[in-house]
Amino acid sequence: MRPEQIKERIEAHIPGAQVRVQGGEGKYEAHVVSAAFEGLSTVKRHQMVYAAVNDWIASGQVHALSIRALTPAESE
Repeated sequence: MRPEQIKERIEAHIPGAQVRVQGGEGKYEAHVVSAAFEGLSTVKRHQMVYAAVNDWIASGQVHALSIRALTPAESE
C-alpha cells in the first residue's frame, strides 16, 4: 500500500481536507486538516479518518495509522 492511496481515500471521504500521509509496510502517519473537524472531539475526528480506510485496516493492508486531525485554525 502506497501512502498516496491512503491520502486519496481520506480526501475522497473528507472533501476539502488537506492530507499528508507518510510511512509504509503497513504503518502510516496521517496529518489531516479540515474545517469538517470544527466543534468535534479528537475521538470523533479520528473516527472520520478511520472510516475512510477501515476496510484496509480490517484486511490487514494497513496495520497501524497514527492520526493528527486539526481544524484550519489549529494548524496555523
